[in-house]
Amino acid sequence: MYQMLERSAKDFVAVLASKEPVPGGGGASAYVGALGMALGLMVGNLTVGKKKYQDVEADILEIIAKGQHLITRLEELVQEDADAFYPLSQAYGLPKNTEEEARIKEETLQKALVKATLVPLEIARYCAKAIDLHEELALKGSRLVISDVGVGVAFLKAALEGAKLNVLINTQILKDQEMKQKVEAELEELVRVYTAKADRIYATVEKTITGGK
Repeated sequence: MYQMLERSAKDFVAVLASKEPVPGGGGASAYVGALGMALGLMVGNLTVGKKKYQDVEADILEIIAKGQHLITRLEELVQEDADAFYPLSQAYGLPKNTEEEARIKEETLQKALVKATLVPLEIARYCAKAIDLHEELALKGSRLVISDVGVGVAFLKAALEGAKLNVLINTQILKDQEMKQKVEAELEELVRVYTAKADRIYATVEKTITGGK
């Protein structure tokens, strides 16, 4: 299995569209999240150094530093999702012709499910952090590229919702009920709070562009 982001974007898309088990929706969500934060950083970098925005430059520089960390982590999560899902895909294919085989398959499957669940949850957490940064960029970033804040937050909302589905498809067959309930509760709250926040940011950007028309 190759390193997910060490090939061209074209190759990544080609493998994503193929029959290969990875990358899948989780890795794609992390990648979309990284792209969303990258758009935010572009706005930040185009704001820094402009006399008109000198009063908020320190804030923007802090956003850029935090945003770069989020991009790095989301890029790592593209690979981590592939690394977590591949063993799960192999576990599904194990034989279960005897009681012993069935037991081994179930144990292997449940073990793989834990990591395959936690990685997209982490993707959701980092998308939420990135949405927070876009909230500030919508208020302080250069008006000339404010549309990219809206595009970035739209990407991050999609990535968050994509991560949600990749958690839920695993928790439905996870036998550890305590973990299932804890993960789903955290996820539900993240999605509730941050999809609403993303929508507000997007609306703010649109209003800024159109003058409220």
